[in-house]
Amino acid sequence: MRAARCEVHGTPDTIVIREVSDPVAGAGEVVVGVEAASVNFPDVLIAADRYQLSVPTPFTAGSEFAGRVLSVGADVGDLAPGDAVMGTALSGAFAERIAVPRSALSPVPAGLDMVHAAAFNVTYRTAYHAVTTFGALEPGNWVVVLGAAGGVGSAAVDIATRLGGRVIAAASTPERAEACRALGAVETIAYDSEDLKQRIKEITGTGAQVVIDPVGGAYSEQALRAIAWGGRFVCVGFAQGDIPRIPLNLVLLKGAIVRGFEIRTLASRLPAAVDKGRAEIECLVAQGMKPLVSEVYSLDEAPLALTRVAERRATGKIVIDISSR
Repeated sequence: MRAARCEVHGTPDTIVIREVSDPVAGAGEVVVGVEAASVNFPDVLIAADRYQLSVPTPFTAGSEFAGRVLSVGADVGDLAPGDAVMGTALSGAFAERIAVPRSALSPVPAGLDMVHAAAFNVTYRTAYHAVTTFGALEPGNWVVVLGAAGGVGSAAVDIATRLGGRVIAAASTPERAEACRALGAVETIAYDSEDLKQRIKEITGTGAQVVIDPVGGAYSEQALRAIAWGGRFVCVGFAQGDIPRIPLNLVLLKGAIVRGFEIRTLASRLPAAVDKGRAEIECLVAQGMKPLVSEVYSLDEAPLALTRVAERRATGKIVIDISSR
């Protein structure tokens, strides 16, 4: 089978397309014929060996995919060849086939094709729990989403709007911020050219009740300074590359709650929240919710797709169509 391989840790342009052996399902595993795979920022970090977990080379890049079951191993009785599934793995998704534990898979929700299913699981589950489980969104709350034009950001705009939040989409440029209005944002801020703290206060009057931050860097503190008393600041990641140092006196003076959130460990730590979220997300999908997919590439173009995400030039999600040439 063909796969996008990381043979040495480095930048996306070091990824190469190789022929590798087909995977075989072991006990408790499923082999999926991958039809589409989405590109997430951690894929860039893993390739560069800058992620929280190190993956030794050589390996196949990619962490999120959708496709159909090809075969199942022993102890897997609830899936059969042909079933449409979506799933996640630390690596291996940018390939024609992948073997993963049964627990890594879930059915493709009705209403999503393979391209949108591949782009859905990580960003929408992350955004949902950032907004609700950790952000404690209440209808009418002002919600500031940093990096709002990115994958997690655009999903957070979508979900917060559908759950009754008044969303301020903050992105690097006016064009990227404006793209979020189609997802329901009521106001936008281009933070590379506007004063983020001042604009949040001008728009909200008293400050934002919720801030969702998948970006990090210098804008985190500005957003925290514009949070309302008792507001919730949810740290999701550091796409800008810099981990901010937050003055704790801001937290004290504002009575703010600062929470960190990482989707990888959520199921083991908060299983009830995961079950509740799964049911509510399925309801939202049935109502028409789906990811914003702005660019689709072939497997041969995987290095370019990763570069687009690394340079934060994508609006919404980038997907690799594994079947296209």
